[in-house]
Amino acid sequence: MRVLVTGGCGFIGSAVVRALMARGVERVGVLDALTYAANPATLAAFEDRAEYAFFQADVRDRAAVAAALEALRPQAILHLAAETHVDRSIDGPGIFIETNLGGTQVMLEAAEDWRRSLSDAEAEAFRFVHVSTDEVFGALGPEDPPFVEISPYRPRSPYAASKAGADFLARAWHETYGLPVIVTNCSNNYGPYQHPEKLIPLMILRGLAGEDMPVYGDGLQVRDWLHVDDHAQGLLAALDKGRGGDTYLIGARAERTNLEIVAGICTALDGVAPETAPHAGLLRHVPDRPGHDRRYAINPSRAERDLGWRAMTDLTEGLARTVGWYRDHATWWRPMVEAGGLARRGQGR
Repeated sequence: MRVLVTGGCGFIGSAVVRALMARGVERVGVLDALTYAANPATLAAFEDRAEYAFFQADVRDRAAVAAALEALRPQAILHLAAETHVDRSIDGPGIFIETNLGGTQVMLEAAEDWRRSLSDAEAEAFRFVHVSTDEVFGALGPEDPPFVEISPYRPRSPYAASKAGADFLARAWHETYGLPVIVTNCSNNYGPYQHPEKLIPLMILRGLAGEDMPVYGDGLQVRDWLHVDDHAQGLLAALDKGRGGDTYLIGARAERTNLEIVAGICTALDGVAPETAPHAGLLRHVPDRPGHDRRYAINPSRAERDLGWRAMTDLTEGLARTVGWYRDHATWWRPMVEAGGLARRGQGR
């Protein structure tokens, strides 16, 4: 199989690329604009591999996208390119609308044009996997059941609204043009190669540096935490077994408050960085951000049943491995930190 991954130099996209390369597909193409959140070093190990191709291009650039499709001749597209940081969407929503909505429109149009150029058998087998978030569903109350595929959309931030709009576009291209689109909505991801602006790497790096570890509000916001490698396997399962027009929720059944996550990070840090321990003493509560959703949770039963997929990584073990990875890979994250600093405000989702 030949697969194009948009946003492949980003956090989740790179995990998908590594999973595809490990599978031994014929060719993996990465289309990435290399914005601040992408790091080419993430995929440096594949640069000289014949089955790997890189296209530096913005998903909003129709000509560049069409050229990449012609060069790679993909049998599937996994569309992950997006602006994803909620705080940045509050400060400047325009780029989120342009990339997440406009870029998805370009990708859908280009994919449908490409599919129409294929033989009947190739067009029938073609798949477009649109990767989204649980934030489109809004916030849950403490006793509410987790989100399911038919939960109503109630986005509460510019980021979530832009992703909700992109989901609707993806479904419209399936219904209107017959493009075999599969939509996935995931819970919070964590793991190696995540940009330092996100909650878990931010806490790890500030803890390693012996700096304050800022937690929004009371820290009791609840998220379902999914290891990025489990997510990547879920996306490949959707590609392999998902049906065009269907939606699959990918989560780990691992709900924790932000305070519980930070406590777990502190415990892991105490073991690997005793010089700055005890790390729990570095925790500081800071003013909450506007419209901070209280709880997200996903019911992944459909993905487990129909795709044969299940999250495999224990959260405590996954957090410990993630702490160790950031400790051992300063050459990867240090340029990002030097460019933007360990912001006290940036805490991802």
